[in-house]
Amino acid sequence: MRAALWLMGLFAAAVALALFAGDNEGTVTVFWPPHRVDVSVNLALLLLLALFVLLYLALRALSAMVQLPRQARRWRTQQRERAMHATLIDAAAQLAAGRFLRARKAAESALTRVQALSDAAEAPPHAPSLRTLAHMTVAESAHALRDEAMRDQHLEHALDVAGRAGAAPELREGVLLRAARWSLDQRDAGAALARLNELPAGATRRTAALRIKLKAARQSGHHAEALETARLLAKHGAFSPAAARSLLRGLAASLIDEVHDPAQLQAVWGSLDAGERAMPELALRAAQRMLALDGPRALVRQWLRPVWEQALAQPGSFGPALRARLVQVLEQALIATGEASDQQWLALVESAQQAHPRDPSLQYLAGMACRHRGLWGRAQLLLGQAAQSLPDAELRRHAWRALAELAEQRGDEPAAAQAWKQAARS
Repeated sequence: MRAALWLMGLFAAAVALALFAGDNEGTVTVFWPPHRVDVSVNLALLLLLALFVLLYLALRALSAMVQLPRQARRWRTQQRERAMHATLIDAAAQLAAGRFLRARKAAESALTRVQALSDAAEAPPHAPSLRTLAHMTVAESAHALRDEAMRDQHLEHALDVAGRAGAAPELREGVLLRAARWSLDQRDAGAALARLNELPAGATRRTAALRIKLKAARQSGHHAEALETARLLAKHGAFSPAAARSLLRGLAASLIDEVHDPAQLQAVWGSLDAGERAMPELALRAAQRMLALDGPRALVRQWLRPVWEQALAQPGSFGPALRARLVQVLEQALIATGEASDQQWLALVESAQQAHPRDPSLQYLAGMACRHRGLWGRAQLLLGQAAQSLPDAELRRHAWRALAELAEQRGDEPAAAQAWKQAARS
């Protein structure tokens, strides 16, 4: 559309010029004593136009001649800048290829070129960024070559340049994050956390910073801080759902294992999220730890109630090892303590066993619960059925041992000897 309008405008100008110049009979007389020159108006206009073009070209040529030294200086500066950029790009390429000595030399050459431009007052506006990146390349190469003195020297230079006025704040944040990673490589979690503390508040919640914080917290054994950081990373989608679940489960398990009294364990359990408390592995670990600390069994049974209901509702989600572990922990938790929840759990186990009469795990659990409460006849019947088909060797051995002890209590020595023999074979 624009081209068509331009073409129409040219045609209109040509028509107007033809109408004006075609029938223009005027003349222009120039008196230059003793001469007289008569020319047409059209020729006079053409001569004026030619004179204007000539003067314009002369002025342009004069301006170009005056600016030749400046253009030459600008060209030399551009060549130096291009050489500087090419050297820095080469340093980055060598660093990525694992050629650390070459990368360090190229980065040092880039620093020399930047300094030369600064001394000549010809440094580009982004010179601080270039200088910082060059220092970081040298420091990264020195870190790979285990030259800690050179690494720390160029790291301080990079922090100094990145902290000056006019430098982008992201430069200093990137330098601090890289320094924290180097500290992690040297297993110095305290130094890594110190570097992270120098970051602005907003930068500490970025995924890169949280990953470093997680590794540092795990290295230093701060499992509570590591768990909180892992929750943030999982919320930001830094891990796949399976990886996030596994990581949270492992950190929470470490947090549970390091407690030393029931009150502390109860506080730790209360600090876990609802999703974490719903993990069967964590509930079983917390229950085992509470039993090991001789804590209240009623609390253990309360923690295991959701796991028990899940095992009954979704038996396919529990593998044989996890199911055997649940039975073992419940066996310890169901030892009679005279508490009101004892009878409730006994009724739960009895109803579950009656609903699944062929489940050897439920037969074993119900038999052990009856044994602890003095219901020896019922216990002998259930344990005798379970001992024949229990898949777990340890549970099977415990069942035969319980049958042997029950036989000894009623004075049946042959049955006791046979049961002890079966327990030894399991």
